[in-house]
Amino acid sequence: MNEGRELIEALAQIEKEKGISKEILLEAIESSLVAACKNEYGKSDNIRVIINRDNGKVLVYAEKTVVEEVEDPVTQISLANAKLKDAKYDLGDIVQVEVTPRNFGRIAAQKAKQVVVQKIREEERKSLYNRYYSMEKDIVTGIVQRYVGKNISVNLGKVDALLTESEQVKGEVFHPTERVKLYVVDVKDTTKGPKITVSRTHPELVKRLFEAEVTEVRDGTVEIRSIAREAGSRTKIAVSSNDPNVDPVGACVGVNGSRVNAIVDELRGEKIDIINWSDDPAVLIENALSPAKVISVSVNEEEKSAGVVVPDYQLSLAIGKEGQNARLAARLTGYKIDIKSQSQAAPVYDDILSDELFYDEQGNRVDDDDNYDEDKEYFDDGSFEE
Repeated sequence: MNEGRELIEALAQIEKEKGISKEILLEAIESSLVAACKNEYGKSDNIRVIINRDNGKVLVYAEKTVVEEVEDPVTQISLANAKLKDAKYDLGDIVQVEVTPRNFGRIAAQKAKQVVVQKIREEERKSLYNRYYSMEKDIVTGIVQRYVGKNISVNLGKVDALLTESEQVKGEVFHPTERVKLYVVDVKDTTKGPKITVSRTHPELVKRLFEAEVTEVRDGTVEIRSIAREAGSRTKIAVSSNDPNVDPVGACVGVNGSRVNAIVDELRGEKIDIINWSDDPAVLIENALSPAKVISVSVNEEEKSAGVVVPDYQLSLAIGKEGQNARLAARLTGYKIDIKSQSQAAPVYDDILSDELFYDEQGNRVDDDDNYDEDKEYFDDGSFEE
């Protein structure tokens, strides 16, 4: 069996086993052989290499311009010699002349081997990149390998990812062979293979965990409208339902808290507040400050700010430890929020704004002027930057 036929059969086998097109490999070999011809002819601009797709025979052609008098034999052919090939040739025409060097088959075999090895590596790298690129913005389960300084090497199957210190939750400690869920922030293609950025702190990790744990979130019945997270400590999520018969908060919490507790366990004790979403900013802000009770919410749409009044005994709860509850509520809603106690707000404000929520002294909500009683005391608040 000749070398050419062996080449064709070998490429067919590679196509079958590796999924790399035989035609792509042949074209790559032809291109590499054109470059190799530069050593023979001093240039390769006018050289074409053709590999017979059936028997693998390699032929080299030089494209030469028909001229009256030849000055460069590599790129030119005389009119007389051109007409010997075909009487129709005239000055200025391009003639393909076979110039296959001796022993070119051996050179071709060497180049073919180099090209095939390179192409296999490229295709495997590309395949690996595509595989992990499809996981971008999703969660993956990895196996902890070792600490690299303050970073953690995590095996994701075919490649290792580095969980950098900045993407780790403060206080979390992992041990080799431990399984861990990670959010894939991005995947970049490099000459050494895919570079994968993973995170344990990203808010979207919480969203993906809810999608995995809660059927109604996964199928779109319940939507997670907003997330605010301080990783390792507390997360607030706002949810809504596309089905009036499905309670979005209840669906996410699960029977006896089974669903949310599974996520809390995965996040190693991180607290999760689940609230109802509302298109009304005042209602949304009130919900976001849960578990604190709210007396009134004053919204300034232009400045994206809100003033909130709470009962005196609820002030510290509304603000939260080191301001965390108010801070997360502001991120969740997109509003700057100022929180005042009832006694702080009472001397300052007299007017009732039409876009606010109010409660009377008995805790009954007053939504419009018809329900307003001048003999009762109400509390209002202005806009404020957190």
